[in-house]
Amino acid sequence: MDDELLVEVADGVASVTLNRPRARNALNAALRSALWRTMGELDADATVRAVILTGADPAFCAGLDLKELASPPGSLNSGAADGTGLGLPLPKMSTPVIGAVNGVAITGGFELALACDFLVASEQARFADTHARVGIMPGWGLTVQLAEAVGFRRGRELSATGNFLGGRTAYDWGLVNHVVGHRELLT
Repeated sequence: MDDELLVEVADGVASVTLNRPRARNALNAALRSALWRTMGELDADATVRAVILTGADPAFCAGLDLKELASPPGSLNSGAADGTGLGLPLPKMSTPVIGAVNGVAITGGFELALACDFLVASEQARFADTHARVGIMPGWGLTVQLAEAVGFRRGRELSATGNFLGGRTAYDWGLVNHVVGHRELLT
């Protein structure tokens, strides 16, 4: 498996780790393509009953790789395996996906978290919609999914301000299912 995406399967549970810690697990074209392909393969594997998606510490995912986004036109889109440009962060899956948010989930990383069926946050998790700060539009459903999770007014405020939301508040607002100690996150 590619070093940027680590996969372990044990006892019917697949652990998928975004592994670009120096880039805060930002999604470049290669990582997006590997993630899309791997999640599809895991979904097709009848022995996999659940998938845990996380990021290598210190972050869950910082969103799209802005360095790659600023490079020649089409470079970031070239990694989309779904044939729809940037498409969706994950393929449609029947296998439940548990997002184990260990650190920041920002912009596209926040959208990636929202694409999961369940979210468990470590006490170090922080969520932010910084699309407005970087001048890009959300493309993976954040505007709808965030409002569904925390309510229209709270979702609108988070998107307009780009403010960060800690794990405990995310739990209180209904964004995450559980908050656990950082060391207990994957267990």
